[in-house]
Amino acid sequence: MKSNTALPFIEQVLSHLPEDWVNLTTHRLDIYNESLAKTEFLEGFDDLFQKNEVSKSTLASLPTAFDYIRLGHPLSSILEWTVGKLNNLAPERVISFSSKTMPILAILRKNVLEGKNTQILYTVPLDKSFDTETLKTIYAYNFEVKHIEQTNDIGAFEGSTILLSTNADLKKLQLPNNVDFLVVLEPHLGSILLVNGDKNKGYIGEIQHVRRRETIAMTPANCLTALKQILDHKSKPVTENKEAKTKVIKLIQAITGTNSKALVASSGLSIQYAIMMGLIDYATTTHPNKAIKIIIPPNCYGGTNDQARRVAACIDTVEVMDLPVDGQHNMVQSIELVLSKVAKADAIPFIIAEIPTNPRVEVPNLKDLQTALSKERLTQNGEKAIAPVFILDQTFCPNIQFLKADGLLAQVQTISYLSGSKFPSGGKCTAGYCAANTKAE
Repeated sequence: MKSNTALPFIEQVLSHLPEDWVNLTTHRLDIYNESLAKTEFLEGFDDLFQKNEVSKSTLASLPTAFDYIRLGHPLSSILEWTVGKLNNLAPERVISFSSKTMPILAILRKNVLEGKNTQILYTVPLDKSFDTETLKTIYAYNFEVKHIEQTNDIGAFEGSTILLSTNADLKKLQLPNNVDFLVVLEPHLGSILLVNGDKNKGYIGEIQHVRRRETIAMTPANCLTALKQILDHKSKPVTENKEAKTKVIKLIQAITGTNSKALVASSGLSIQYAIMMGLIDYATTTHPNKAIKIIIPPNCYGGTNDQARRVAACIDTVEVMDLPVDGQHNMVQSIELVLSKVAKADAIPFIIAEIPTNPRVEVPNLKDLQTALSKERLTQNGEKAIAPVFILDQTFCPNIQFLKADGLLAQVQTISYLSGSKFPSGGKCTAGYCAANTKAE
């Protein structure tokens, strides 16, 4: 069926949308098949397209597209299917992001691990959030940035070429032969990445994995806006609700018992990634030339573990150290042993832990934990060792005020964070947040 028939079909889909496709970020685990996930959803969706058969019930009965918004969801899958159909691309070659920078970072990460060059071309000014100096010095990414007047100026390049485009017509995207990746920046909505050519097919899984571990897909509400724009529907401009954000920050401070500035991100893993990279930046500038140790339970949440190890793979000064917390191992005893090793090496310790632990629901003796974390240690040369930063995932006990001024961890540099998309929100929240105690501000 020709791509020009896709628009009337999408028009019908939007008029029969199941409500939870827009309102929920956690979808129908009762019909979720992880091994097929997005593939199964799009196969069913494409079957409806071929039959031109749309109703609220046929859409609602489709197999769900992933379990959390960071992996993708029905509307992000439909947006990617639509953009692909209109531009003669397979839907897996179209990947939407809530972020405008993470699709670029995903490509840079794969290329730095493979020792491959990258050039980033743009015709309009780069977004201020794209900090080239930090990406080179802290993330250890290797790339060059060039301004071009028009796409005809793009020549051959030994490596990957990324072209940035703003306010492009998603129905008629220009994908020059010399461009490997087109990143369409959508103000207030996020971005859409197109993967060009069979030679870049191997990037698709890696890019989707970064979306899964460090960020999220374009949100359901923003995907709906993007689809309406494709259909030339008039919609209200998306603006930031500063009043609501101020209220959220005050609520976070009340819940955590802190007065310091809280930070909000698109998901729990994305706030964790921000904490990790921010601390690596801090360590690199405050203690130059010293090794950084990310201490993490090997059996904790898979996303946490995977993210930390992928960061360490890119940066020579960063190493992951295991923190055994299950079975015969005790979190407090393990922290004592690991911090003693790090102190002897005169390295910088960052501990990521969950309370209660996941998947085993265990809580350490908190007074003993405080003693182990706040204990002063010495380096091999008898000098005072660098104190640890304790990064606490308290997604499943957000109302415990670990950070308050007279709390158990008051004498330990502690940053707490959590995911809002998990079960406590009933799937109605996308974001994650972090806050710090006075010692860690």
